Amino acid sequence: MIFESLLVVYFSYLLGSIPSGVIIAKFFSLGELNKIGSGNTGATNVLRTGNYWGAGLTLIIDFFKAYIAISICIIINGDLIILSACVILLGHIFPVWVENLKGGKGFASFLGILCALNITLMILVCVVWLIIFFKNKISSVSTLISANLSSFYSLIILDLSTSLILLFLNLIIIFSHQENIKRLIKGTEGKIL
Repeated sequence: MIFESLLVVYFSYLLGSIPSGVIIAKFFSLGELNKIGSGNTGATNVLRTGNYWGAGLTLIIDFFKAYIAISICIIINGDLIILSACVILLGHIFPVWVENLKGGKGFASFLGILCALNITLMILVCVVWLIIFFKNKISSVSTLISANLSSFYSLIILDLSTSLILLFLNLIIIFSHQENIKRLIKGTEGKIL
């Protein structure tokens, strides 16, 4: 069990920490992401450069790196999904490859984790995100609400254990959005479109 746990941590962090936004920004010559917008490496900050293709590719890579990591975890030991999921998000938020360990906020990777657990749940979260986003144009609000409601949805359509996993993941999502939450309270959080 210890060896399996170490393998899961290794692959989950390795994949989770791939700084796809940085790679895409270099590929499209978008500049240094740490000097743009929030300074994060996620898809939302790539979108702030005005490059929709770059933002879309970043989102897709962040999604699939999490999906692949959870799939590897299921092969190694499906009982370690919560460990894998938490390490994926922590790797995405604190990638060792990026200066100051400043990665993305984790939502695209969260969606990849959801897809590996239950695609219906992932689609539901995406629909809620889109509805909220089209109403207020604030990505952080859409993310925080749709992600945190996923625990409730999973309790209805799945089971308590999945709901508890998502509860842990949502705590990480809230942590990664603490600066956004402060700006929301002050009323200074910027809109995307």
